[in-house]
Amino acid sequence: MTSVGASVPRLEGRGKVMGRLRFTDDLPMAGLCHVRLVVSDVAHAKVVAIDTEAARAAAGVVAVVTGADLPAVTAPGPDQPLARDEVFYVGQPLAAVVAETEAAAADAAERVAVRLEPLPAVLDPEAAMAEGAPLVLGAGGPGPAEAGVHGAVTADGDEPRPPNCAAATRVRLGDEGAGALAGAAVVVRGRYQIAAAHQGFLEPHTVTAEIDPDGGCTIWTPTQGAFLSRRITAEMLGWPESRIRVVPMPVGGGFGGKILLLEPLIALLAAAVGRPVRLTLTRTEEFLLGRGGPAATIDLTLAGAADGSLLALHGRVVFDLGAGAEEHAATAVDLLASTYRIPHLDLVGYDVATHKTPATAYRAPAAPQAYFALESALDELAHRTGADPLALRLAHAPVEGDVRPGGRPWPQIGLRECLERAREHPLWRVPAPPGEGVGIAVGSWGGGIEPAAAVCRVERDGTVVLQVGATDLTGSHTALAALAADRLGLPADRVRVELSDTGAAPYAGVAGGSKTVYAVGPAVLQAGDAVRRQLLEIAAGELEAAVEDCEIADGAVFVRGSPGQRRSLGDLAGLATQFGGRYPPVEALGRVAIRSQAPMFTVHLARVRVDPPTGAVEVTGYAAIQDVGHALNPAEIEGQVHGGVVQGLGRALGEQLTWDRDGQLQTASFLDYVMPTIEQVPPIQVELVEVPSPDGPLGARGVGEPPAVPGAAAIANAVFHATGVRLRSLPLDPALLALDAPGA
Repeated sequence: MTSVGASVPRLEGRGKVMGRLRFTDDLPMAGLCHVRLVVSDVAHAKVVAIDTEAARAAAGVVAVVTGADLPAVTAPGPDQPLARDEVFYVGQPLAAVVAETEAAAADAAERVAVRLEPLPAVLDPEAAMAEGAPLVLGAGGPGPAEAGVHGAVTADGDEPRPPNCAAATRVRLGDEGAGALAGAAVVVRGRYQIAAAHQGFLEPHTVTAEIDPDGGCTIWTPTQGAFLSRRITAEMLGWPESRIRVVPMPVGGGFGGKILLLEPLIALLAAAVGRPVRLTLTRTEEFLLGRGGPAATIDLTLAGAADGSLLALHGRVVFDLGAGAEEHAATAVDLLASTYRIPHLDLVGYDVATHKTPATAYRAPAAPQAYFALESALDELAHRTGADPLALRLAHAPVEGDVRPGGRPWPQIGLRECLERAREHPLWRVPAPPGEGVGIAVGSWGGGIEPAAAVCRVERDGTVVLQVGATDLTGSHTALAALAADRLGLPADRVRVELSDTGAAPYAGVAGGSKTVYAVGPAVLQAGDAVRRQLLEIAAGELEAAVEDCEIADGAVFVRGSPGQRRSLGDLAGLATQFGGRYPPVEALGRVAIRSQAPMFTVHLARVRVDPPTGAVEVTGYAAIQDVGHALNPAEIEGQVHGGVVQGLGRALGEQLTWDRDGQLQTASFLDYVMPTIEQVPPIQVELVEVPSPDGPLGARGVGEPPAVPGAAAIANAVFHATGVRLRSLPLDPALLALDAPGA
């Protein structure tokens, strides 16, 4: 009996759909105070004065705290819990009002008077890299980087960095100069731009903290990574990690945006007032200071022979980090350089800070931007040479053993298998109706790696308890339960997964980068195998049989050939938890450190119809073909793919964070920030390809990042084949596609 490979309902699903799951903002707590922030309305300014007297006198106010009231914190100016002498973006917190109720805190916050002296601001990344540009990160340098926790590639530091450049990287291969382009029959040149976007989760950031009687601090937060949140908070505040206990709460949507943001501030406020405190951002605050994914501009030159063969790729990648220091460009450069076999490369990337809201990770950070550029250029080259776009990709797709730039060989991957499956799909084989076009795009993700542990034990009632330290974002706990159940001959619903706090849970990394099941799963299998051995040893003693003659199935151990000789798992576990028992408890710890990545590939097909008078785009068909290694829970994987596809549609059709010339965010509500509605989502056909990963649990790969990667490029390519208009900036502007538009 096994749940692996079956479409098993989520273990926590019923509680969610019934509204019984308790989120951070639902936690009752005696003596709880509420926090409201006062934020900057200037993009860059000197803090002249903050008058809190009227706010302190307001009814219900416990304290009004400014940056000057807090201990010094190890962080650059934009990452300070509360700004001290300078502000670096509109929305940066200046003061915190702590009150008995949310309403009292909000009322008092209106009474805080702030005097700011505007300073020169730089809002364009190209201007920010110019000599003499105002410094964004200042002398404090970059803040805590999180790119590596997602499995993203980080810069090596060899490339010179212009002003305000947090990181720079370069990849060269073959003849990277003009000579590589000289013999080309076709050269495609383009500038591709994709806007900044917010993760758009339903639950805004919310954190609760309390100082414990022993002087420690407990933080309740919907973080994607409890251990990393604890570590960064401790480093910023200068507290020992052992003093901080992070309780990971259910995450009402994360997509890379909920690792750490408010935790250091709320810990400091709890210490300042001596009571538990909670801050839940309003939706406007979420857009102003809750960090979304960055905008990017990518200049590409792709050279090909007359038959469509790829000869050279040159490019320059610039990410607008806002007032942050996350690394994205190195990942984009790596993806551009390695996805196809191209003999000559010269690619450079820059992560640039500006006076806008700091950017962070958003599902597959840097990959949607990179593949919008690469797949658009490849589609254009195919069109201009008369090559079949899918066949062109297939001819240059790497296989196991091919060497990537930098000397790394490709492990076993499934790009070719995905392309071959796409070639047989009806969306590709059947010609699009008149007025419609079909686009294809590839996407990939390298996959994160991080050590992990898991604890497995059997209770007296036969239930298996699996303890992990990884947050469940996407049904990963259900997949981990299936792995444990597979080792112990049980259905997954007989496994209870427990996520505890950092003081009790076994270590696991951030739930991000498509690595949770890949990294934690082997530890679960190891722990399950150990528990299996323990059960067999106890059963052998009780049934007077050899261990090798005992088997586990259907929640019991029986002697092979004598099914009447059997003991239930609960009975066996009970023998190890009784007075005077002669067996040690049935419990085991699995510990692993997977060192090799399992790259994931996907191919998306999109069919669109463009309304000639208005230029409005309707997506009429969509297919996603993805290599998952081994589908542990097909229904959950399909759900992941559906969500990623919709996010790709959003980036193509309307989602964007925009700032005006003064650094004021223009899209600070769901009225202005346009997300896809259900009537814009076509039927999505999902096909799962299984090319096993050598190190993944039962061959499984990560699945979360790839679905969100190629959608924007697939839509843009489909629009071209429907209209002849090549989109180089997203989200698309329907006016460019209207009948009377220039070039339409």
